[in-house]
Amino acid sequence: MAFNDAVFPIRELPTRESPNGTFGQRDGTATRFRAEPDSREASLLRLEQFAHLMDSAFVIPGINRRVGLDAVVGLVPIIGDAAGMLLASYIVYEARRLGAPKWLLARMAMNVAFDGVIGAVPLAGDIFDAAFKANRRNVRLLRRHLEKTGGLRPNEIEGTAVRLDG
Repeated sequence: MAFNDAVFPIRELPTRESPNGTFGQRDGTATRFRAEPDSREASLLRLEQFAHLMDSAFVIPGINRRVGLDAVVGLVPIIGDAAGMLLASYIVYEARRLGAPKWLLARMAMNVAFDGVIGAVPLAGDIFDAAFKANRRNVRLLRRHLEKTGGLRPNEIEGTAVRLDG
């Protein structure tokens, strides 16, 4: 078993063949792969999609500012801010499930609490809520931690590109 197979479980998707045999040949030419549903990569992808929905799913016309459901729900006094905090806590829960250390969980919880407390202030809190984007911050913190500890392949390659003319 290779290192990548142990850390990043990959499963072959079933292929389908059309009657003329042109799609998804069984000889491996059209094999597609995806991450296992319970892998760290799949969990982080779900969290990134959730954070996008909560923090930047919609564009405000005229000012081209992105907001999400968290800002929209936060417009409802008290109940909206509590619902936003509850939904944002899901990312902290998933981070705990993925094995994040306590210091990281505390930082993520502080982001959620800060967003919820300041967001509860009428009008100014709603503007802050649209700008702070705690969910995206928390997912970015989790991704960075998992990449540094080796639990996840890096999303970006660090370093400097050099052109080699030969």
